[in-house]
Amino acid sequence: MMKKLSMILAAFFLVAMFYSCSEDFLTKAPQGQTSENVFYNEKGIDALVTGTYGMVKGSALWTVSWGASIQNWTYGSVASDDAYKGSEITDQVPVNEIERWEVVTTNGYPADKWRLCLGMGVDRANKTLRVIDKTLEDGTITQEVADRYRSEVRFLRGLFYFEAWLVFGDYIPIIDETELDPASVSNENADGAVLNFIVADMEYAASKLPATQAQPGRPTKWAAKAVAARAYLQKLKYAEAKPLLNDIINSGQFELMPHFIDNFNIATENNDESIFEIQANVNDINESLNAEMGIGLNWPHGGDIGMCCGFHQPSQNLVNAFKVDADGLPLFDTFNDVDLKNDQGISSDQPFVPTTDEVDPRLDWTVGRRGIPYKDWGIMRGSNWIRKQSEGGPYMPSTKPFFKKSERYTLSTTTGWQTGVNANNWRYIRYAHILLWRAEVAAFENDLVTALDYVNQIRERAGNHVVMGRVTINTLPPSVYPWGEGTTDADYGVGGAVDWTQPAANYKIGLYPDFANKEEAMRAVQWEQRLEFAMEGRRFFDLRRWDDLPAGMRVDMAATLNAFQQGDLRIRSFMQGASFENRDKFMPVPQSQIDLQKGVIVQNPDYL
Repeated sequence: MMKKLSMILAAFFLVAMFYSCSEDFLTKAPQGQTSENVFYNEKGIDALVTGTYGMVKGSALWTVSWGASIQNWTYGSVASDDAYKGSEITDQVPVNEIERWEVVTTNGYPADKWRLCLGMGVDRANKTLRVIDKTLEDGTITQEVADRYRSEVRFLRGLFYFEAWLVFGDYIPIIDETELDPASVSNENADGAVLNFIVADMEYAASKLPATQAQPGRPTKWAAKAVAARAYLQKLKYAEAKPLLNDIINSGQFELMPHFIDNFNIATENNDESIFEIQANVNDINESLNAEMGIGLNWPHGGDIGMCCGFHQPSQNLVNAFKVDADGLPLFDTFNDVDLKNDQGISSDQPFVPTTDEVDPRLDWTVGRRGIPYKDWGIMRGSNWIRKQSEGGPYMPSTKPFFKKSERYTLSTTTGWQTGVNANNWRYIRYAHILLWRAEVAAFENDLVTALDYVNQIRERAGNHVVMGRVTINTLPPSVYPWGEGTTDADYGVGGAVDWTQPAANYKIGLYPDFANKEEAMRAVQWEQRLEFAMEGRRFFDLRRWDDLPAGMRVDMAATLNAFQQGDLRIRSFMQGASFENRDKFMPVPQSQIDLQKGVIVQNPDYL
């Protein structure tokens, strides 16, 4: 065992030395570097591929930090109407700029995203591809082995580029494995060049990758097609995305899990709905750095649970979006006129009765709100469980990536100060994405039958399973933790001040009977994507692409976000004076990168 461990550690250090020249973006020459000859065999290539996978989680603490997260909680959620930064104003101040659409070019969060995706991820992929090509040329590996590794690495490179493109748009340098001087490559590109590069990597990967993989976390041909389809959708290239989505659906390899929450529980990871899933491990190394560290701040901070650090809290606007009419359908035009009842400004030891209004059942799988059972941790006690309610609002940090109390220390970290880090995988693309993207294509094409079918499949599943446990007390001081006065963890599901035979709230979700026209269908599809994928770092990017749709289908991004800003003043004063403008659709090119590559890397003109 010790010999095996020593070999693994030796391989790790060799890989680290091999990649060392990329760890300061793309420009600094290495102090010392292991000869590539060490890697010119199948075992060496495998080590390099593993090192490239290591970047996929979007976190490489402490080389980069939370701005690099592949879950895009800052750029995709906090910058949108889905979420607040949370926590308090004085912590992680750079995120305040992202939330208020006031990002300066020296903000360190976008710099971390650039560094992780391009300076580390793409660089590792390109170096690995060069070793594969040279090893094949030397006859040390077979064509079959080379194709297998090359397809995985090109998938990873395309994924890194896609992530960078989401955040920075077209102002990123296109660098492939033939470029030996990446520092000389400009980030000024022809229109469509970045998209074409991403799609080319995914097309190659799809042509070589298998339909299934024995090892979870490795991509399949379907994962490559799904990423390519999502890339096409960013530019509303529906005709190009459609056959890829059809291929995935017609493969018969995927299906919706019975319950919505199955996509967020550790016990149901790598399930039949998962198309590409980023694996998370804890307690295998110090600080559990093989988990998703990019969301290490986004755990409950307040009393009873007491982890770090209360970031990424749902917005009131998002909560309002889960309201329904008498038929269980969304309140498209009036959802944000009046806020769903909340406990903002009410202390935990003061009485508060949650709303009796009917809501979509996905609300309480997504949002932790007062008076509702919070997984198996206890009754959510309101302000005592929020780091600073006046600045972060009344709702718990994003619930989906969190773990159950019964899993603490076995499936959550036992080391490090980010104590909420856990073994919950990130379902980067799941079958629900494919169905709703295909429904979006159908709506655009006026194929109302297909759009209706796929949207209703998602809604039908959402009604299959709801949060259970109607709380019977409305004053929640510390003494009622976890399930009422005098209770213990053993009362979960059976006792305490909770009627476990009743749903936690009044849930209702209906199916659409039909769509009158393509505009109505598109609106339903867009709304469904918000509810199904809430707090998953996607909303901002969806608003941006829908802003380019034709009249009648278009979601005016600026109008939507500025209306959110105005309505949010009912909850917090933080957004006072904030205004979304066209330039805010993308992050600026990091000034630190421009300084490193003077005369080569240029700023997005919108930031000049």
